[in-house]
Amino acid sequence: MAYGFVGFVHIAAVVFAVVELGLTAYCVSVWDRAYTDSSPSILNFMLFNSIWSILVLLYIGVTPLYFTRVFHRLASLALEWITMIFWFAGSIALAVDVGGPFNCGNNHYCGAVEAAIAFGFFLWALFCVLVVVDTIESLRSRRHHTGATVKTGGFTNA
Repeated sequence: MAYGFVGFVHIAAVVFAVVELGLTAYCVSVWDRAYTDSSPSILNFMLFNSIWSILVLLYIGVTPLYFTRVFHRLASLALEWITMIFWFAGSIALAVDVGGPFNCGNNHYCGAVEAAIAFGFFLWALFCVLVVVDTIESLRSRRHHTGATVKTGGFTNA
């Protein structure tokens, strides 16, 4: 990682994803206990986003250190782009489903849903930062010339 703050962004994203996992799991469990039908698909999608993000961050953070043969820079960049889009879509959809701040009194479910929306947007912003930094890094590394010379048919190509 070329920049020092990228590691901190990864750590913050993991922490926020775990918090989001707890919030959405709580919302899904409360919904399943309160109603006879299954939980709304947007809550299930946000739960999926949390698990997906943790797995993507594990791949991006651990694989280059310990499993270098499995890591591919463009694959990690594509995963970051997909995750950023997932968080944006899920957060917007959950915010539209809720319809804005509402007064539920001392209802923990409403607070958990509102916090899940907020952490979803925080995660979207963190993945935006990661996507921008890693895209710039990837474009820069593609322009670098290694300086190796290759001999082909009596000519030297640098």
